[in-house]
Amino acid sequence: MSVTELQASVTNAAGPGGPRVGTPASFRLVASYLGSAALCWLAAALALTRTGHDLRAGAFETPAVLRCVHLVVLGALPFAVAGAVLHLGPVMLRNGRPGWRAWLALPCLWAGPVAATGIADFDARRTTLAAAVIAAGAALLLVELGLLVAGAPGTRMLLVSRVGVSLSALAAMLALGLGATLERRGWRPLVGVPHERLVAVHLALGIVGWLTLLIVTVGRTLASMLALAPAESRRRWPAAELALTGGLAVAVAGLARGSAWLTAAGAATVGLVLARFGAMLVRVAREHRLARPEGPIVHFLIGMVCLVEAAVVVGALLAGNRSGRLLELAVFLLAIGWATGVTVGHLGKLLAVSAWTWWPPGPRPKQAAFYPQPIWLAEALVFGTGVQVVAAGLLLSARAAIEGGCILVAVSAALAAAGCARTIALSTRKEAPA
Repeated sequence: MSVTELQASVTNAAGPGGPRVGTPASFRLVASYLGSAALCWLAAALALTRTGHDLRAGAFETPAVLRCVHLVVLGALPFAVAGAVLHLGPVMLRNGRPGWRAWLALPCLWAGPVAATGIADFDARRTTLAAAVIAAGAALLLVELGLLVAGAPGTRMLLVSRVGVSLSALAAMLALGLGATLERRGWRPLVGVPHERLVAVHLALGIVGWLTLLIVTVGRTLASMLALAPAESRRRWPAAELALTGGLAVAVAGLARGSAWLTAAGAATVGLVLARFGAMLVRVAREHRLARPEGPIVHFLIGMVCLVEAAVVVGALLAGNRSGRLLELAVFLLAIGWATGVTVGHLGKLLAVSAWTWWPPGPRPKQAAFYPQPIWLAEALVFGTGVQVVAAGLLLSARAAIEGGCILVAVSAALAAAGCARTIALSTRKEAPA
């Protein structure tokens, strides 16, 4: 299904026999989530510019680094993922329309930046209170998502795997719970697992189990739709999602036990799934029918480059290189270059599609009229350049390169915020934008 067909299905969601597909959340709700994601990403990118000294030293648990990382994982990414699910979930799962729970969860997720500052300041009370509020918001969103998954018709082809969505949500909850446990226990081991290995499990659950699995689950359909490329063939089983989850489980067991071969086996399984996903993205990039590549597909390709680089670094770590900078490089490539980049790269397009979907009755502009393509293309190129400059700086222990790359990433975040603001401004016009 192309993005045009998706839009048509949204527009014709209700017929004489009642709703035929789900109805996306309102533009105001989607814009609130995606706009919040852009603001949190800008704050995180600005915080990143203050981490040059710590990154060069291989120190990843300093206040500056902790603040930046958690502004991403507790601020930008939850807002972005939730906003995307609220718009795409009802259509891809062919039922429902998000309601009051999503509105109530919105202010709860703003406790994420508060928790990020509490973690950075080692303020246990602030962090605990903020985490409780985040958990309440996450629970509301999970109920909303659970209703969509449970109500998905079993007799019709769905555009996204219910298994993949459910496993991704489970991994997100496990990562959040383990993070809260780590905050309370500090450096003390848990069930015999040392603190540093628990941190590795926490990162694996968040980056691979939550974000990567969700990207693979949704991206299988979304990449083709947004690029106006032929869709993947229909399948009977979510093999990729199950294989990725199985590989993650093996890798997590290896990390917890300190077993390099078990970790490597799990990582290899995940790598094979992502290699297949990457081949699909290359095909989409080759067969797209856009006038020129847009932000989402460029970010997908940048993310795949980061995945390949991260695989090489992880291989070096498993081979026995225990460099703190190499560990930081792997986390940076996976968390920022891959997970955050791909997620942020979709903000503008999803916001534009939502604005188009909810344009009032009357003359309807083209969907492209709401998407400031030059801004988002520039954002993707600046982001990709910044990530690679930081990666080179970490590899060569060059502080100037690290700081310069961080500045470029911050510029790309400012462009992302400007792109979202532009779409929201166009959506408020009384006449259709050209």
